[in-house]
Amino acid sequence: MEENDGKEREEIYENAVRAGKRTYFFDVRSTKNNDYYLTITESKKRFNDDGSVSYQKHKLFLYKEDFEKFSDALGESFRKIIELNKEQSNNLESRLDNQFTDISFDQLGESSGSDESK
Repeated sequence: MEENDGKEREEIYENAVRAGKRTYFFDVRSTKNNDYYLTITESKKRFNDDGSVSYQKHKLFLYKEDFEKFSDALGESFRKIIELNKEQSNNLESRLDNQFTDISFDQLGESSGSDESK
């Protein structure tokens, strides 16, 4: 249970996702009125100047009335990232294709300046 301004919050479910130096915690909690909300915590491991370890944390509270909007926005954001990655990948592939198809063997011979027996 978590104390928050003297009010206990029951932890119903927790899930952790480790991602490199960061860990994301997804915690379902209940309010005193038995409503549920989600906390998403990003925790990043830091090394202090003296060599000791500390954790920098950022927390987001998401309440049930916002679940659908949040889920929609998150899904749209993921789809956009996938779309942009495909565009970047296609642009890079196109540039590489053009780069190598525009080269002639005559140009290669001129730029090397070395004898042809190699």
